[in-house]
Amino acid sequence: MNVGFVGVGRMGANMARRAKDRGFHVTAVYDTNRKVATDLAGELGAAASQDLSDVTAQSDVIVTVVSDDAAMRQIFAGGSDNLLVNARGKLFVNCATISPQVHVEVEQLAEEAGAQALEACMASSITQAREGTLYLMCGGREDAFKKAEPLLKELGSSVRFIGKAGEAAKVKALVNMVMNINTAGLAEGLGLGAALGLDLTTLREVFSQTGAASRVLQTDGEDMQNREHSCFFSAAHAAKDSGIALELARQLGLELPLARATKEQYDRMVAEGLGELDKSGIAELTFKDRHKHQGDRI
Repeated sequence: MNVGFVGVGRMGANMARRAKDRGFHVTAVYDTNRKVATDLAGELGAAASQDLSDVTAQSDVIVTVVSDDAAMRQIFAGGSDNLLVNARGKLFVNCATISPQVHVEVEQLAEEAGAQALEACMASSITQAREGTLYLMCGGREDAFKKAEPLLKELGSSVRFIGKAGEAAKVKALVNMVMNINTAGLAEGLGLGAALGLDLTTLREVFSQTGAASRVLQTDGEDMQNREHSCFFSAAHAAKDSGIALELARQLGLELPLARATKEQYDRMVAEGLGELDKSGIAELTFKDRHKHQGDRI
């Protein structure tokens, strides 16, 4: 199986490395950042394609990992060069966290071009991408899922078929919404604990053994305490993903006050130039005297 990758940032590059490690022929990579694509292509022995259509031409399966709805529409329907040029018989596996409706649109466009599209939403981070332990939630046609399954099982340790196009994206939006709320809540708990003069290592241990325990506590608690915010999942992406969930709620006439407050915090990080910090960086807004704009607002 010849596999191409479009979008080879932190996640996409490590997925490409994993695919090559597991015996797949990574034929072509593409990124709007040419240096990133060229460096990875040299590492993997692949072509650094300058055109999206070239990735399609060289691959049986094309994995896409792009940033947002606009980028997704651009690679599939933008101008004269896009992934659907001469795409008959190809399979697109789309891993970005984007609006469910865009996944539906892409499936329709792919089928009109004689191709197939599958959403494979990821609930994991950079380390899991490299190790092949992604948690993948898939949506689309079952035959597309079966065709992609051999590759997906090498990229992920858990691969679930959720249902038709858009359904996996809905689940992923809720996963990230709840994760973001938990992250913001943990930051506030640790921030208040620090202001009270409590030992944060002890506080985290107590949290872990009580109702305050969470997956986020395991991944982000120590980083919040130590102000270590190397990016695994950016604040900017947290803001975007909470926005997807809030839009789904708006369409249904449902109010989600915690999700809205969390998105406002992440939007604030982006506005203040902190958007490329890891989501744990939200603690910089809640610990007293840490952030230049925080003051006495706790």
